[in-house]
Amino acid sequence: MISLKFRLLFSFALLCVCTTGFAQSFNLPNEEVVFSFTTQSGKLVTLNKDKTNDYLIYRFGTKVKIEFEFPGKTKASWSEFKYSFYMRGGGAQNEGMDLNYVYFTNKGFQYIIFDTYYAAGNKHDIGIKIINLQTKKVTIIKGNRKTQAGNLTDFRDNNLLEVGEELFD
Repeated sequence: MISLKFRLLFSFALLCVCTTGFAQSFNLPNEEVVFSFTTQSGKLVTLNKDKTNDYLIYRFGTKVKIEFEFPGKTKASWSEFKYSFYMRGGGAQNEGMDLNYVYFTNKGFQYIIFDTYYAAGNKHDIGIKIINLQTKKVTIIKGNRKTQAGNLTDFRDNNLLEVGEELFD
């Protein structure tokens, strides 16, 4: 006869295994976060790379479900993304700024992951800008800077992404 304590313990353990087994991971063991944040509506955004630089991948969703992943875990994924930036020093009196963008196109939409700083007004924003390439409608999903991990500036010098000239502000 199995004791009630044992059955409760077994049921709890089974529940834990099922919950973690069905949850999707935004960060696989072989990946490191390049840039991530939580949006103001509570969604997770991650830009991860394989620790050996085999691929770069974007993920968006909730803690329990990845709603959008691009492009896939292949070496060719690096060519799907571009990086652009603009930096002007001199502080607020010179309208100093540091603009950083990683962007890609998928199914008629352009996705721009941004990290921007304007010295005038000391304004620092992160988020995703989504442009419908057919209608030109722009949707901006703002990120919560308190949840930010990593940065986009490493792409300036690491030669992993093609550096483009397009600015999005």
